[in-house]
Amino acid sequence: MSTTQSERLRELLEPLVTSQGLDLEEIAVDSVGRKRVLRVVVDSDSGADLDQIADVSRALSAKLDETNVMGDAAYDLEVGTPGAERELTEHRHYVRAVDRLVKFQLTEGGDLVARILTVDDEGVDLEVPGVKGRRATSRRLAFADIAKARVQVEFNRKDKKDMKEEEEA
Repeated sequence: MSTTQSERLRELLEPLVTSQGLDLEEIAVDSVGRKRVLRVVVDSDSGADLDQIADVSRALSAKLDETNVMGDAAYDLEVGTPGAERELTEHRHYVRAVDRLVKFQLTEGGDLVARILTVDDEGVDLEVPGVKGRRATSRRLAFADIAKARVQVEFNRKDKKDMKEEEEA
């Protein structure tokens, strides 16, 4: 997809997405066989439910039908959310990932897996899980020290209520 087409799509679609209370995270046009697929990724601070996805999908489809931004060739429109293991690329992504486990690739080399506790303009405060029965430790990480960050899926995470009950016992 050319930059100009990407910019035109973003300019056209972002106001519609924003009017639905969502953020436009990504736009991609991919070829699948002879057909093209326009993938639009949306999200919000509280997440996006299926009704919101359906509403924004209908609004985007109507807008695309009334313009010629995609050209005359057939295409499919897919609207969705970033998914569980999203890459964190914007400040708002880090804010949304508070209390989540994240794998950081550091600019100095190496990886760090830690839970985001707080986020400010300069970086993140983390809780690094303890190893072999040791207590978790705190660490501050500046955004400049982060090469890449991706949310990790946790299957056996205890919620805050469970952790509080354990501390009281």
